Amino acid sequence: MDRYPPIADHGLIGDLQTAALVTSQGVVNWFAAPRFDSPSVFAALLDHDRGGYFRLASRDPQASCRQLYYPDTAILVTRFMSPDGVGEVLDWMPPNASRTASDEHTLIRLVRTVRGTVQFDLECRPRFDYGRATHTLDLRPDVAVFRAPEVTAYLQSTFPLERDGDDLRGSVTLSVGEAAAAVFTVCGSAGKAPAPPTAEGITQRLWEVADFWQNWVRGSNYRGRWPDMVNRSAITLKLLTYAPTGAPVAAATMGLPEQVGGERNWDYRYTWVRDGSLSVRSMLDLGFVEEATQFVHWLGNRLHEAQGRGGEPLQIMYRVDGEPLLGEEVLDHLEGYRGSAPVRLGNAAAQQLQLDIYGEVLYALSEGREIAVQSGYWGWKTLSRTLDWLADSWDRPDEGIWETRGGRKDFTYSRVMCWAAFDRGLKLASDFSRPADTHRWTTARDAILEQVMERGWSKSNRAYVQHFGGENDVLDASLLLMPRVGFVAPRDPSWLSTLDAMDRALVSDSLVYRYDSAASPDGLRGSEGTFSLCTFLYVDALARAGRLRPARYTFEKMHTYANHVGLFAEEVGPSGEQLGNFPQAFTHLSLIMAASTLDEALDRQRG
Repeated sequence: MDRYPPIADHGLIGDLQTAALVTSQGVVNWFAAPRFDSPSVFAALLDHDRGGYFRLASRDPQASCRQLYYPDTAILVTRFMSPDGVGEVLDWMPPNASRTASDEHTLIRLVRTVRGTVQFDLECRPRFDYGRATHTLDLRPDVAVFRAPEVTAYLQSTFPLERDGDDLRGSVTLSVGEAAAAVFTVCGSAGKAPAPPTAEGITQRLWEVADFWQNWVRGSNYRGRWPDMVNRSAITLKLLTYAPTGAPVAAATMGLPEQVGGERNWDYRYTWVRDGSLSVRSMLDLGFVEEATQFVHWLGNRLHEAQGRGGEPLQIMYRVDGEPLLGEEVLDHLEGYRGSAPVRLGNAAAQQLQLDIYGEVLYALSEGREIAVQSGYWGWKTLSRTLDWLADSWDRPDEGIWETRGGRKDFTYSRVMCWAAFDRGLKLASDFSRPADTHRWTTARDAILEQVMERGWSKSNRAYVQHFGGENDVLDASLLLMPRVGFVAPRDPSWLSTLDAMDRALVSDSLVYRYDSAASPDGLRGSEGTFSLCTFLYVDALARAGRLRPARYTFEKMHTYANHVGLFAEEVGPSGEQLGNFPQAFTHLSLIMAASTLDEALDRQRG
């Protein structure tokens, strides 16, 4: 077993309230419960010795491994092939689409042999609370019970288990056609053990879960050129969304580095207003109105809670239940993925000022007009008061979309998205005949546009730039969203020259960097890879500009950087390796956006 397998060497399973990662060698090395942002149960991905893992794999060290998803599902199949036989481990979590949070979450691992004979070995070594909590083991004939403070976990199997200290091991030999199962259930301290599993019962549950996912995917209206990638991205977004509230997390993990050995290691298990708002457009593009609507209601609740409180109407991120208090601490007892320290728990960027989020919120509402009309009068009044506040607050420096820790600046993207907020607010007020201070909003919108044109444009670079002031020539890939939100026409000469400048400065073999951190210091040591979100935004911008050949080629090339089951992390490193937290929702939602835009452009060309 690799101590630290590549970040890309994982598949994702989940139950719509939390998730786990499974390596292509059959090791669960990340699992937090009862929620995405809860303390970990298995975290060997961040410290092999202290983090804990759950391994179920072929004993043959020479067996080759292959991993795939059962078609259009979140059921992960890991195959072990050797001259003596071929075995499979099927991993999944039973979906819980309830609007009620649960403290009981189950990993099901079904093993079977499809050719010859295969011996499987099991190791279960939980380490609760990021490896900080001790636990006891009570091994009974029908169940093993792990007890830690406030948490109980049960492991049940259809084959014998034995104690290994306070951990477990076991083995089972299966011939062709035979199956066995191991079921790991985490619950509160008073939770009871589930009914003992049987191979037949587990197989029945397998097909029920397959039906759940395949029926959900059939609800998609995507009929474009890349159904496999789009469907996998949609399933991934669904897996990363907390069903009780409809809030998506940015990624399933924490602490995975943007540079191996570096300090750019963040906790992404929270809901970013920006990411969630843009996911609304992606889900609506696919026809998943229920998912989009639920998040818009979540957003509305955050805005409503802020009324009369004073200060900023929104934080940039929240916990999945809407809790706004997010501190940050360092787990210095964990060595980090391949020595990438510090491992941070929580995210201090929650306290940053990022004014662009108001543009993304209004963009989500205006794009989903079938949702906006549901907000009613009182929902509109909340939104209207937010825009009134923004009219007094937009013209100031902030930390920007990339959450830099090098001080506030007048970021062009933040201004562009404030413009989008007023522009969409005015359209909504007109379309739905809602009361609004339209003169005030129009004045702010027009002032922002003039400011960006005068201070956010570099004559020497012939491009829109990252921020106002200084030498004013640093480029930023976030501005690739300018034509999508309508700030500039996609074939305007100023925009085409900006695309050309980005191609020279930020694009490397079709992959796109966020910005040049050497030219615009962000307060952090080290470097990072290209940003997969930005590459898909680049595809979107190229397609809108009519540059369809490079757009399609870039999109197709980007698929080669996906992992073996179609998942993307945050970044791509210099050797094509995936970097950062995994899988990242922002990357997958931007893939859907790019596919939809490119399909439409290619269809128009063909017509």
